[in-house]
Amino acid sequence: MGTIDSDFRLAIHGGNPVFAEGPPTWPEADEAVRAALEAAWADGSWGRYDGPYGRSLAQRLAEMHGLSHVRCCCSGTVAVELALRGLQVSAGDEVILAGYDFPGNFRAVEALGAIPVLVDICRRSWCLDATCLEAARGPRVRAIIVSHLHGGLAAMPQIRAWADRYKVAVVEDACQAPGAMIEGRLAGAWGHVGVLSFGGSKLLSAGRGGAVLTSRTDVLQRIKIYSDRGNQAYPLSELQAAVLLPQLERLAERNQRRLENATRLVQLCSEFSVLEPVTRDSATNAPSFYKLGWLLAGEQAAANRDEFLAAVRAEGVALDEGFRSFALRSNRRCRKIGDLPNSREAARATVLLHHPILIAEPPQIERVARAINKVMRVVSGITSSPEDHSAACRRPAERFGNPAHPAGS
Repeated sequence: MGTIDSDFRLAIHGGNPVFAEGPPTWPEADEAVRAALEAAWADGSWGRYDGPYGRSLAQRLAEMHGLSHVRCCCSGTVAVELALRGLQVSAGDEVILAGYDFPGNFRAVEALGAIPVLVDICRRSWCLDATCLEAARGPRVRAIIVSHLHGGLAAMPQIRAWADRYKVAVVEDACQAPGAMIEGRLAGAWGHVGVLSFGGSKLLSAGRGGAVLTSRTDVLQRIKIYSDRGNQAYPLSELQAAVLLPQLERLAERNQRRLENATRLVQLCSEFSVLEPVTRDSATNAPSFYKLGWLLAGEQAAANRDEFLAAVRAEGVALDEGFRSFALRSNRRCRKIGDLPNSREAARATVLLHHPILIAEPPQIERVARAINKVMRVVSGITSSPEDHSAACRRPAERFGNPAHPAGS
């Protein structure tokens, strides 16, 4: 029985990792951000309740999205709740959202005493399926929360058309998709209210923070009234606004680089049909890739997701699982439209590449592909020499990163 060369042996089994230095950190060292911090210190605005940086950020976001009002706040999660309150969603109302989504969106609905109504997602877009809306319609439905996730973009023209027909408000969660384009319009500008996040891992990062975007003055006024507790109860600080402004100027450029690199990476990882990448339904759409998503197709691949992720991470690539599905939540907490099969599959089979590597140079993208394909080849029993192939095939449990489990277990 031959031995597997260290260049082909998985790092989790003692081989050489593709990225010995590990994945890139985020936020990156950015001199423009440092200059903004120093400027906010020098002019004293860093300690103000309300100052020039917050006002400039709100104005810039409004202009960018073609909307009248932007209300900055302390997080994207809070922004979703404020959006619902601004739309007068209240106890007993129903709010449609996808069965696979950020958990805070479900909780935001519950925080108002409203009832989540769960519909399925489109497979490999991770976004609410517009064709499911009609089945969810009811007299108590007041709003829809639509999230753009994992490089997928929701079908906003169809969703907005349905919502306008039945006078249902749309909250568009663009926390993972700042600057993404959908049919010629920015994500966040399709809804009656849009939401952004500036959390520490986000494409626009201030550690924490968020924003509500709208052209409805009545929505803005209700948010202001609810948030006024003698001061702004959910503020974004001047320091946070200061560091966001230079990042906003580079967003389009970086999004284009992420799109090019994500497209190339998907091509480089297309050898294995078990890895099903996010779909891009329209050539005119341009996602921004906070995460790049794949599905591990098939029950066996999904069942071994944890081992696959551990093996890829050992190669120095930041690959993680997705969200849990809401499909298992009690019927006392929500109303479900069907069995939500795509939401269930997404919960057990999603793998996600974190975005910092996607602004790297092309050779780094090729290294990411090498790491993923290295693991997939061993998982599939495909290696570069007959003896390597033989060794891999004789150790099936090890191929899933868990040699403690015997074959067939």
